[in-house]
Amino acid sequence: MESGVASVTLTDVATRAGVHYSAVRRYFTSHKEVLIHLAAEGWVRWSNTVCEKLREPGPMSPSRVAEALADSLADDPLFCDLLANLRLHLEHEVEIDRVLEVKQISTAAVTSLADAIEEALPGLGRAGAYDVILAAYSLAAPLWQAANPPKKLAEAYAEAKATDLPPDWNIDFTSALTRLITATCVGLMAKPRE
Repeated sequence: MESGVASVTLTDVATRAGVHYSAVRRYFTSHKEVLIHLAAEGWVRWSNTVCEKLREPGPMSPSRVAEALADSLADDPLFCDLLANLRLHLEHEVEIDRVLEVKQISTAAVTSLADAIEEALPGLGRAGAYDVILAAYSLAAPLWQAANPPKKLAEAYAEAKATDLPPDWNIDFTSALTRLITATCVGLMAKPRE
């Protein structure tokens, strides 16, 4: 999966797992079904990591919550790549029962995440905590793709000098995502609750 989830096949999954293709096929109907289950595991990892970071002692602030969300995403490249593909391809090309299983797992993880964010920043309220999660994962998917193009594309960019951008436009995934999530938290906390 080092080349990104878009290019993964069921044979690749079997090879990486060290099993025969038929063994994987017994449990999964397609590589996209494997990927959607990996995405569910990613939601759980992200939630657990952020919840753990937000339980650590110390003053709480929008930037601390944003750092916890962004750092844990940056530490999970597979999940970031899966987020970019989840809604576009994976959920539409897997059996409904499997999608619903994954949705239950991810919903439980998101609920735990919202609990931790709301506890850390009570001024957000429940809806605000969910909005922060929505912003974090919605921004993470395209930012990850922009900051981490596939190897061949990165090489082509370098050759064509296509990445000679102004310094403010070169995207560092973690710092850009942290800034954007912090701004979201601050903006939501400044907005009067209805």
